[in-house]
Amino acid sequence: MQFDVETVNQILGIDDAYKAPDRLLNLMLDDDKRVATFKNFLKVSTDLSFDWFHEYFEDEQAERKSKKQDFTPDGIAILLNKLAAKTNGYYYEPAAGTGGILITRWWQNCRTDPVHLHDEKFSELAWITYDPRSYWYQVEELSDRAIPFLIFNMAIRGMNGVAIQCDSLSRKAKQAYFIKNDSANFLAFSKISKIPHTKNFEKELNIKWE
Repeated sequence: MQFDVETVNQILGIDDAYKAPDRLLNLMLDDDKRVATFKNFLKVSTDLSFDWFHEYFEDEQAERKSKKQDFTPDGIAILLNKLAAKTNGYYYEPAAGTGGILITRWWQNCRTDPVHLHDEKFSELAWITYDPRSYWYQVEELSDRAIPFLIFNMAIRGMNGVAIQCDSLSRKAKQAYFIKNDSANFLAFSKISKIPHTKNFEKELNIKWE
């Protein structure tokens, strides 16, 4: 386990894991510190094909009793994405947690670029044709503890999309974050900005601000 409690806490500059969500969110909303944080994590590993925080969050942050949180096993995440392999570039997931299933789909898109190639037999061309601007990921998560990790996982991978902190059933929302990579560079980091609490965004995102 590369990203154990000690390693993650050291990178985040905290002395206890319970401080991680607030610290990580603050870092993600600071343009300079966000990039520096990404680079520090990438010094430990550059393998972005899976959720680095799976075990860390499950062991230290998951709210199993109050919110029935648990993680989707990697094998199930791969199977789900294979069953829904055909895509027009739009992805939606409620109760996304820290993003395990999302990352599996993103990695699959990077490797096969279904928007442009349409057929997996041409997947060897994906490194040429893949453009992050052709894909949109909309994810929702209620937990205060999980949402910073979800935002991190989207932005370090250069995704475009929105992460909404909401109850996916009632549509009551606390916050929403715009994740933006407006370049063709799949190695670029995304920018992160809070979405204003306006009526227009309520309508656009089908939510109701708390």
